Amino acid sequence: MKPIRKNFGSDNVGPVSPAIMAAMVEANTGAVPSYGGDQWTAQLAALTRDVFETEVEVFSVATGTAANALALSALVPPYGAVYCDSSAHVDTDECGAPEFFTGGAKLLGLPSYDGRLSPAALRAHLEASRAIGVHKSKPTAITITQATEWGTVYALDEVQAIGETAQSLGLSLHMDGARFANAMATLGCSPAEITWKAGVDVLSLGATKNGAMAAEAVVFFRRDLAVEFARRRKRAGHLWSKARFLSAQLIAYLSDDLWLRNARQANAMALRLAQGLVRIRGARLLHEVQSNEVFVVLPEPVIGRLEAAGFLFYRWYLPAGQTLEAGTASVRLVTGLDTEAADVDALLDAAVLEPAVV
Repeated sequence: MKPIRKNFGSDNVGPVSPAIMAAMVEANTGAVPSYGGDQWTAQLAALTRDVFETEVEVFSVATGTAANALALSALVPPYGAVYCDSSAHVDTDECGAPEFFTGGAKLLGLPSYDGRLSPAALRAHLEASRAIGVHKSKPTAITITQATEWGTVYALDEVQAIGETAQSLGLSLHMDGARFANAMATLGCSPAEITWKAGVDVLSLGATKNGAMAAEAVVFFRRDLAVEFARRRKRAGHLWSKARFLSAQLIAYLSDDLWLRNARQANAMALRLAQGLVRIRGARLLHEVQSNEVFVVLPEPVIGRLEAAGFLFYRWYLPAGQTLEAGTASVRLVTGLDTEAADVDALLDAAVLEPAVV
C-alpha cells in the first residue's frame, strides 16, 4: 500500500509531477545552445502566447521570490511604492527581496480580512499619498496574490475592479500567481480573462507548488515593461545557463491540462479535508476554502492527537478582527497534487471525529 501522506505543512513538500520529470529527462540529451538559445525556450515562448491568447514576453526563473522581486523591479523606481495586501508573500516571506531588487522601493501593506485588496481602500490610500506629494514614496504599482495567502480567490470582477483602479491612477498591476493554477481551477475562466483582459500587466506564474521541480515564469502582457528584464534577470543571478531544463518543466506544466489537473486534485482534497474538520466539536473554518489551503480553528486536544499521530502542519496567526475561543488554536493545512482521499481520511480519523454542536 502507498504510505499515507502525513505532511500537510505546504504544497512545497510534494514530489515532482511524473510528466514534468519525464520532460526533463527527455531534454537531457545532447549539446544545445545555452542561456535560452535552445529549442525548448523557443517552444515555451510560443506555448505561453497560445495559453494566454496574446503576444507576451516570458522569462523563466527558478523561484517564486525571484519572479516577484524581479517583476516588481521592472515596474517600480527606487523612490516608488508598491501597494499590496498586508498578508502578501512579497511583504511577509521574501526577506526584503522586492525592496532590494527595486533599489529601495517601499512596500505598503493594506489590511484585509481575507487577503483580498479592496479597490475602494486602494483608491483612498493612493489619493492620500499623492496629496502629500514628494514627502511620500510615489505610488507606482499594485500587486495582488492569486490565490491569496488565506486560500481565497479573487473573482473575475474583483480583479477587473483593481485593474481599472490601477489604470485610472496610472499604476502598473502585478499578480503573484504562485497558486495561479489553483485559482484557475476554482474560477473556471480562461488564463487571459483573469490576467491581461482584467488589467494585469505582469504575472509571476508559479509552477513549483503544483508539480515542477523548480520553475516559475515572469509573463509580461505589457511587453514594453520587459525591455531590460533580460539584464535584470542576469544581474540577479537567475539566468540559468542550462535554461532548457527550466523551459522543459514549464512546457510540460502548461501542456495537456497538467497544471489544472494537478490543481483540481489539490483543491478537491482541501475541500474534503475542510468538510471533515468542521464536523469536529469546537472547530470552525476561518475562510471559505477556494484553493488548496485550509485555515481552521481546532481544539487543542484535537491538535495534540494529530501531532502525536505524526501529521505535520503549521499553527497560524488569526486574520484581522478574529479571536480564539479558550482551549483552541488556529492551524493551516495545505494539500498538493499528490494528496489522496486516503491521506485526508487518515488525518480525519486521527482527529477522532465528534458531531458538532448545532
